[in-house]
Amino acid sequence: MIPYKMFNGDIPIEDGAIKQMENVCSLPIALKAAGMADMHSGYGLPIGGVLATDPNTVIPYAVGVDISCSMRMTVMDYPVKDLPRNIDKMKACLSRETCFGAGGYHKPPLEHPVMDDPTWEEIGIAKKYKSKAREQLGTSGTSNHFASIGVVRFENPTYLSVEDPDIRNRVDPLQGDYVALLTHSGSRGTGLQVANHYCDIAMSLHRDSLPKELLHLAWLDLDTDAGREYWAVMNLMHRYAIANHELVHKRILRHLKAHVVDWCGNSHNLAEVEEHEVNGAMRKVMVHRKGATPAHLGTIGLIPGSMTTASYVVRGKGNSDSLMSSSHGAGRTMSRSAAKNSISKDMLKKALEESGVTLMGGGVDEAQFAYKDIEAVMAAQSDLVHIIGKFTPRICRMSESKGRNTSE
Repeated sequence: MIPYKMFNGDIPIEDGAIKQMENVCSLPIALKAAGMADMHSGYGLPIGGVLATDPNTVIPYAVGVDISCSMRMTVMDYPVKDLPRNIDKMKACLSRETCFGAGGYHKPPLEHPVMDDPTWEEIGIAKKYKSKAREQLGTSGTSNHFASIGVVRFENPTYLSVEDPDIRNRVDPLQGDYVALLTHSGSRGTGLQVANHYCDIAMSLHRDSLPKELLHLAWLDLDTDAGREYWAVMNLMHRYAIANHELVHKRILRHLKAHVVDWCGNSHNLAEVEEHEVNGAMRKVMVHRKGATPAHLGTIGLIPGSMTTASYVVRGKGNSDSLMSSSHGAGRTMSRSAAKNSISKDMLKKALEESGVTLMGGGVDEAQFAYKDIEAVMAAQSDLVHIIGKFTPRICRMSESKGRNTSE
């Protein structure tokens, strides 16, 4: 079994997640691994786990069932002073321009160039669910997915999207307070179907060679038809998830008659071929981040809290021991069923009142009490990221749907 390093400070990690990490590190293809401060149990690789394997291998359940579950922030030119008295206007905007949950769709369906990607027609599973993907285009998922409007503060001069020529050529960096839109969503029902399809194939290939406790960590070789297919569709789901965020942000800014000042975004459920130090030597590896934010040197990332707590804009420090990763959020301390049994509606109502957040949808299973303290999580990963901005929510929309959490 290879060793792994934890970046959780004094934050306790549940035994189930530790056991899953040990299982991951016993895989014959495992090369390097790390656990983040928000780590908790998932399917196969724990959420908040990072794993490097041979670059010719990919583990569908180490990517996650919501492929390219991701974050996006748009900093807008909407006046900060106008936000408190326009909460009702914001509610109307979010109600009209966003859709959440399995039954969420726009009518007529939205348009985006991602639906013209040839991969939809070239690979069976993508073709099978193309119509579903088109129907859900520009919508958001269930569980902890959200669209939140609030105020982001940058203490020091900052640029976010330095690769965007429109931003790069702007004279003034961000500094001070701005109204911002922050969203969390992924590849919707199609991403889930893709993940389950290829995980089933991987498990069937390794059913006789892997023990039962490792079967959800079965992998595909990229020089096989199944491996090439998964890699192509995984990346299509990544582009599709980005398109969903783009459409949500475009619609909301248009409704508010606001314009983009700057923006940033990142996926936290993806596999990528990268170069990392392994056993003292640099080599190419396949890095699986499942509920982990890329934190390469200088990379901008977003780490959300909960519906009533702060979220953070960060810049990666490029820590080699963490495989240049950080947490993807606060991390759950309670299962959804446990939260529903121990958190009352009155507790949630009081938390919303104290934080000054208006909630649309959501439920007690997403209350801050079901999560770790985001401030403690950020303190535990000071070796991984610099905090460059703090987002304080004022209005948050979430799904009212019930059911399986498909956000990991």
